Amino acid sequence: MFTGLVQAVGGIERRGSGLVVSGCAPFAPLQLGDSVAVDGVCLTVAALVGDGFLANVSEETLQRSTLGRKSTSGGSVNLEPALRLSDRLGGHLVSGHVDSIGEVVGIEALSQSWKLALRWRDAAYGRYICEKASVAVNGISLTVAGSADAGAQFWIAVIPHTWMATALRDLAPGDEVNLEIDLLARYTERLLGHAQEGESTTHGNHSSLSSEWLASHGWS
Repeated sequence: MFTGLVQAVGGIERRGSGLVVSGCAPFAPLQLGDSVAVDGVCLTVAALVGDGFLANVSEETLQRSTLGRKSTSGGSVNLEPALRLSDRLGGHLVSGHVDSIGEVVGIEALSQSWKLALRWRDAAYGRYICEKASVAVNGISLTVAGSADAGAQFWIAVIPHTWMATALRDLAPGDEVNLEIDLLARYTERLLGHAQEGESTTHGNHSSLSSEWLASHGWS
């Protein structure tokens, strides 16, 4: 589990069937088996290499994220070690499991921030996006400032510290990014869906929430 607060910017390259990640010195020492979020993808330390590590990657990881392409073309990656139970949760709960790839639609430099506009590759994930919702972009915990097209496109206000301390500054329109929705939104949808299916079986069609349903399930 991670917070989405980047602790270092490093590099990545292919080595055989694995990936070598460099630039982990700010949160060293690493140990075998440690988890590190690399551009929002949770990878396991399989071997120590210089100031970084070697990670084995599955076909699922390469297909669902940008790591495969970035490791062959070069570029910077955001790094964060796994969260300790005693750490502050300064961002939001991030699992390191990428939901879908997004595309940078536009970047606008404002007087006190940058406006980063993104679009989901799979527009169905737009239902998890709303104003002030949390979203992880390349492993960075960010807040949605606005959205369009039912959330399929959204934008974020990035403060100067985040812009300069992460690899966001290297992005350009057309680039791909790893996106992960807020865990709370995912599990709430799943649990409420199962609950409503059960209500439909027992008490007839129950297609919407009500104050009575919420009260009966401990929400009030």
